[in-house]
Amino acid sequence: MKYSIWDKGDEVSRALAERFREQAARRGLQADDHTPDIVVSIGGDGTLLQAFHRFRHLVRTVSFVGVHTGRLGFYADWRKDELDELVRMIAEAEPKIVQYPLVQAEFESGGEKFVHLALNEFTLKSAEGTLVAELKINGEPFEMFRGDGLVISTPSGSTAYNKSVGGAVIHPSLEAMQIAEIASINNRVFRTLGSSIVLPKHHCCDVKTEKPVELWMDHLVLRPDDVRTIRFHVAEEKISFARYRPFPFWNRVRESFIT
Repeated sequence: MKYSIWDKGDEVSRALAERFREQAARRGLQADDHTPDIVVSIGGDGTLLQAFHRFRHLVRTVSFVGVHTGRLGFYADWRKDELDELVRMIAEAEPKIVQYPLVQAEFESGGEKFVHLALNEFTLKSAEGTLVAELKINGEPFEMFRGDGLVISTPSGSTAYNKSVGGAVIHPSLEAMQIAEIASINNRVFRTLGSSIVLPKHHCCDVKTEKPVELWMDHLVLRPDDVRTIRFHVAEEKISFARYRPFPFWNRVRESFIT
């Protein structure tokens, strides 16, 4: 088994990463930052997002597992005091591979086509104030949006920015994406649906603008000045998580937002 570690960079996470390497070496696991079988994220959900984008080119072959150094996360399901047990399980046990959908964004810039994937969400905002954008679903006009922006999220990312702007929480086994509005303008002149919408895998949404936009991809930001249309849809690729024990989604939702 080949592994790579991506840690948060703080003192606690670095110490845990070093401990993992020591334990892994004793159990015959091989460190490999180029073609790992499994990526171990140590820190929190934000750290795992970074790890995903670091190894995005290997998304079809690599699995992820998260160790959280703070509170329970939606992606990081092992506590720091369980690190030794995790190393043992990776060395000895066969994990259950759980796959979650990703959202894909496509656009052309400078005559070149770009394709990006998000694990949590894409956030579209204007670089010059209010975002004015025409939305088409499967090529048919849907609405003219005016407001602060749009959040296009995955089911697993539905508990993040999407939830904070009023979107629904969606179980990550559903192959779908959700589009939620950020402070839309609704009056006698301008009108939007006013609620989030959920699109299945075989649907796409084209967002057309006339002014420069900022496209946030999880924690990363893109500023393609000459882009006017961006297409969003559920990606063919998925992220894989190595589960060595149950980690029920609705338990995480309850523990994060209710109890």
